[in-house]
Amino acid sequence: MSVRPTTHGLWETTAPPAPVTAALAGDVSCDVAIVGGGYTGLSCALHLAKRGLKAVVLEAKSIGFGGAGRNVGLVNAGMWVMPDELPRVLGDVHGDRLLNLLGNAPAAVFDIVETYGIACELQKQGTLHCALGDDGLNELKQRAAQWRARQAPVYLLSAEETAQRIGTKAYAGSLLDLRAGTIQPMAYVRGLAYAAVKEGATIHTDSPVTDVTATGDRWTARTAGGSVTANWVVMATDAYTQGPWEIIRKEQVHLPYFNLATQPLPEDVRASILPGQEGCWDTEEVLSSFRMDARGRLVFGSVGALRGTGEAIHRGWALRALHKLFPQIGPVEFEAEWFGWIGMTDDNLPRFHKFADRVVGISGYNGRGIAPGTVMGRALAELISGEKAEEDLPLPLTTPEAAKMRALKEVFYEAGAQAVHLTGARF
Repeated sequence: MSVRPTTHGLWETTAPPAPVTAALAGDVSCDVAIVGGGYTGLSCALHLAKRGLKAVVLEAKSIGFGGAGRNVGLVNAGMWVMPDELPRVLGDVHGDRLLNLLGNAPAAVFDIVETYGIACELQKQGTLHCALGDDGLNELKQRAAQWRARQAPVYLLSAEETAQRIGTKAYAGSLLDLRAGTIQPMAYVRGLAYAAVKEGATIHTDSPVTDVTATGDRWTARTAGGSVTANWVVMATDAYTQGPWEIIRKEQVHLPYFNLATQPLPEDVRASILPGQEGCWDTEEVLSSFRMDARGRLVFGSVGALRGTGEAIHRGWALRALHKLFPQIGPVEFEAEWFGWIGMTDDNLPRFHKFADRVVGISGYNGRGIAPGTVMGRALAELISGEKAEEDLPLPLTTPEAAKMRALKEVFYEAGAQAVHLTGARF
């Protein structure tokens, strides 16, 4: 077992089991070798298998070990940046293409869940981006106007409407995105694995890839137990990359993020907090997020790592913040706690890279891995199968570059989150 209570917490203890897999033993041949068993890798394997291509997934640890099994579970549309920023940064063609793809990405997740009967606590009631103060509300007004200009079902709610939906008067308003929703993230990634296997893909866990080398006009990915020789290689390891093409990891700055889950709340309290089951996050730079799980546990998270001095600081802050947000909650005990890493690119947008001929990858989801990872895995399958050319993809081809002052920024983010949470909670 490569997951622990402090790494995957509630999601590990409440998700259905993963499909039975084993480490790679021996040498095999296939059409596509996929390195990484998260949303991108498993979605790619699923969509390749549906197209009749033989895909083999090599996961270093267990299915969903990385960000896929640790995140909040918000199935969001778009990225963190304002919608109008995408055409400005990527150009009109790729910017509009990416906006359209990501705007519809939650629907792709919901379709997979429903098609394959994945038991992952799916809720399709939308998400609420919550405004703290006038600055936060002005940000949401801009975001709402930009999405509405693209005919997206996104609505700016008043403070009163927000209070009715959330159960707190802490916010100046919120942005309701009806495209979005929530899932149990570990259950979803394990369900993706079942779906991929059902369609004909092969998955090997506990199989870290040590090197990838050219073998004639093909590629061979080696592990301690064997090798996979394929026409294509997909690097789908994202922020947890180790081994070949570790530049994927070095291109991103790690931002720590933790979650704490309460014990199931009493029925009367549960009815007063998020009665519509939306997922929420706020406009603060050191943001907070919260949502309910299927049994009425309130999952509350923020920037920070649950290690060293941060463990007590973040837990104490969460208790104070919950009582400020929801005075009706009463005594709170946390049933589970865990944390992981969000890979942040310098412009908060994902990357499409070609590491060599027929070695490709899309990474850098900046905390938006569920829906983007799912549709980007599909996009890679479309490229490999010949349905789309590189110029048809939602992202331009870019050369990976190591992030500047990466180590210093990572220390700053972890220490800064502790400093913010030590001084109190703004609600």
